[in-house]
Amino acid sequence: QVQLVESGGGLVQPGESLRLSCAASRSIFSFNRMGWYRQAPGKQRELVASITSSGSINYADSVKGRFTISRDNAKNTVNLQMNSLKPEDTAVYYCQAGDSRWWWGQGTQVTVSS
Repeated sequence: QVQLVESGGGLVQPGESLRLSCAASRSIFSFNRMGWYRQAPGKQRELVASITSSGSINYADSVKGRFTISRDNAKNTVNLQMNSLKPEDTAVYYCQAGDSRWWWGQGTQVTVSS
């Protein structure tokens, strides 16, 4: 069993920043891929950013240039730095890890509102 615990969500104003962290119960390098997804009310869950074990990174078009996914080896976390936040970024953000199956965290709420 794998546990993924997200943190760092909250309420911010448009244009501000947040940093999400995902702590895994085993080495983040043991997964083929880790990523961040989000789900807004009434919408499907969508990929925000992902990083493979080899370091290949992928971003959704809507967040390119604003969000950055990274790994912190010392803390064994995968992080999502979110800058220039917009109201449309409001969603529950989920951490995902994949090996022979997909693992999910419980989610953290991000609300962008003035």
